[in-house]
Amino acid sequence: MSRLEKMMRTAGVGANEAVLVHKPSNIFYLSGYTGEGLLAAGEGFQAIVTDFRYTEQAQRQAPGFEVLMVEKGVSHAKLAAKLFAEHGIKAVRYEDDEVTVRAFEKMKQDIPGVEFSPLNGAPEKVRRIKDGKELSLIEEACGISCKALDAVLEKIRPGMTEKQLQLLLDFTMLELGGDGLAFNTIVASGVNGSLPHAIPSDKKIEKGDMITLDFGAKKGGYCADMTRTVALGQPSAEMKKIYDTVLLAQETCEAMLAPGKVCFDIDSEAHRIIDAAGYAGRFGHGLGHSVGIDIHEEPRLSQMCHDVLEPGVTITVEPGIYVPGLGGVRIENTCVVTESGGRTLVHAQKALLIL
Repeated sequence: MSRLEKMMRTAGVGANEAVLVHKPSNIFYLSGYTGEGLLAAGEGFQAIVTDFRYTEQAQRQAPGFEVLMVEKGVSHAKLAAKLFAEHGIKAVRYEDDEVTVRAFEKMKQDIPGVEFSPLNGAPEKVRRIKDGKELSLIEEACGISCKALDAVLEKIRPGMTEKQLQLLLDFTMLELGGDGLAFNTIVASGVNGSLPHAIPSDKKIEKGDMITLDFGAKKGGYCADMTRTVALGQPSAEMKKIYDTVLLAQETCEAMLAPGKVCFDIDSEAHRIIDAAGYAGRFGHGLGHSVGIDIHEEPRLSQMCHDVLEPGVTITVEPGIYVPGLGGVRIENTCVVTESGGRTLVHAQKALLIL
């Protein structure tokens, strides 16, 4: 069964019904196509609707799909409407979390005579469980990221700015074979470490600073996500305590990964460890999230998620402590849930590294 067929079965798409997919990550997952446009499918047909710039690309990347090219005065939705009319489609499922209100109103005008209803995240539900090829690509992206870290750590010197370190890390991931960056690299040194999503600045890295590096390469369309916090010279006793607490929470919760475990419970354990060490309120984000084509996917290790882990789910474990005016620490691995437990895809050292 193809991914598209599995998605349509998950969505409960019946006879005389079709789906319209607008999210680029879902289009890629279902067809292999990475350009602009939309995917339209129903019983007996599947098509990519795009413009002249991407028709050849779509034909190469999605050989099992009909490729329809829009023309002047004929929108993507109007072309889809013609396809639906040919196949007697009466109802269409669409991504109501992606299509804007304005675009939806226009879509209803361009595709008259059908009933619209939400797709209710059916593509994302199928995407939760990664197959062997997906896991291989994520692991390869993680391997590139780890190698890049090793190469960059040797070059960190006092006086280097956070931006300079970010550029060096980004370039190294690409040089080592990454197809791109999974997200904007975070480099936070010294007091900036208290900002969980700090933007690399012109701040110079100083002796005694802890440096948080949150980054990941992309390979074959799939993301890596990892974080390491290192010290440039001997850190303060307080920062060492913070590091040891975060490391304990990370290792404890990573060891909890297994089929049947509840996301809420694993997240709660991380908060328990950090609160017990005297840092209540200093870990304000969820413990982790799934990773795949998108850097943030479902399920999540958080207080808002009671989903049960299954084999094939990739998930990050990334506790942190952030103290304004002092700094912060985060340690993160991307892991995969296996039949018997969990396995990390990131093999960089987690013990505190003092440069």
